[in-house]
Amino acid sequence: MAKIKRSFREKLRDSKDLPRVEKITGKLITRWGKGTFVIPAPIEVDAVMRKVPRGKLTTVNEIRTALAKKHRATIACPITTGIFAMIAARAADEEELAGKKRVTPYWRTLKVGGELNPKYPGGLAVLRSRLQAEGHEVVVRGKRWFVADHEQRLARLDGVS
Repeated sequence: MAKIKRSFREKLRDSKDLPRVEKITGKLITRWGKGTFVIPAPIEVDAVMRKVPRGKLTTVNEIRTALAKKHRATIACPITTGIFAMIAARAADEEELAGKKRVTPYWRTLKVGGELNPKYPGGLAVLRSRLQAEGHEVVVRGKRWFVADHEQRLARLDGVS
């Protein structure tokens, strides 16, 4: 029997046993240092992304910092945070396709250095259009696209709950 594929909206709501804070051990100490790390729940990443207002931006690293602070951990796992940001973006796209007007503004979440994520729904052209509509300047450097002066437009994510 074929396995039924879950929607990204279902994946977003499936937190399994997350969030979970663990001690940094083994080879991860050389990469992350000593302390603890949080593996956030997908819905937590989505919640942070939803807090970024029109005209403002965030990066996956800013989201990681906010989640680590929330859970009193040294860092938030970069792999799962990135994966969950992608799930949040695809879930928002599913919601838009279903006719929902207010969705997670995933286009406001950039990669490190202010780079647009070409894997987000719609690709670079759609992201550029949405960001420009909110007053951001998008510049092309080689094959990569960035928001100019993105550092000046970062949203404060202090009150993440």
